[in-house]
Amino acid sequence: MRLHKRPPATVVESVTFEEFAMARLQSLLRYAVVLTGDRDLAQDVVQEVLARAHSKWRRISASDSPEAYVRRMVLNEYLSWRRSWQFRHVHAAGERLVDLGDARGGVVDHAEGVVEADALWARLSTLGRKQRAVLVLRYYEQLEDEQIADLIGCAPATVRSHASRALRTLRLSERERIHAEEKS
Repeated sequence: MRLHKRPPATVVESVTFEEFAMARLQSLLRYAVVLTGDRDLAQDVVQEVLARAHSKWRRISASDSPEAYVRRMVLNEYLSWRRSWQFRHVHAAGERLVDLGDARGGVVDHAEGVVEADALWARLSTLGRKQRAVLVLRYYEQLEDEQIADLIGCAPATVRSHASRALRTLRLSERERIHAEEKS
């Protein structure tokens, strides 16, 4: 009689590509929308990545973190996108980025929030792809500079430089907006 050995308890059964895609699609789309600032482009990026991931799923599912692997694929696809999308204006993604409400307990003017979100998307659209990616990875994904450097393929000092320049650009464009409002 031959005894069958059970796999060690640390081995996790791999999920199928379809299970992974169904479970993580919305998260990947949100991530791509924040990167691209364009819902339609984000869908294109995620669709392209998932098509490539499907053909490599055996290798991806064997990695330590299939989700991190696919998220990196989304980042790489965004950074290397060759179409003319980077020349288009970024439009509001339809969802407000932050809803802080009114701290005084008053009524919140939702139109004001939409205008502020549109202004933020417009300012973000002025950034280069790597600067925008650094800000998304730092503030949306909450990654450290070393992790971002590894993902983008540069030194941590370059990450800090991209972040510094991006934030300076956003501050300058905000000051210009305020100055223009004061004149009118």
